[in-house]
Amino acid sequence: MLIPHPLLGLRDAQEFTYLGDAALLDRPDPADADAFADYVYLRDNPAGVHRELWFHEQGDRSWLVVTRDTVTHEILGAELARDVKLKGGAA
Repeated sequence: MLIPHPLLGLRDAQEFTYLGDAALLDRPDPADADAFADYVYLRDNPAGVHRELWFHEQGDRSWLVVTRDTVTHEILGAELARDVKLKGGAA
C-alpha cells in the first residue's frame, strides 16, 4: 500500500505507524470528564471511507491524516495533520 505523502510523494505504508481515527485531533477539555472518557475509550470501526492518523516513523516523522477506504484499502488522499488541525479539525 502506498501513501501519497504531501511533502515526499508516494511512500510505502511500512514506513508509517497507524495511530487511529483522525477525530483524535479534536481532543476535548479533560475537565469535561464524560467527553474526555469517550475520547480515550470509545472508537468507531467504520466500513468504507474513513480519515485516519498515520505517523511517518521511518521517514520525516510527520503526522498525516490519510483518507482511506477501510474495505478496499484504497488510499484516497493524505494531508499533514497540522494543516488539518489549523483548518478546524478532523471532522
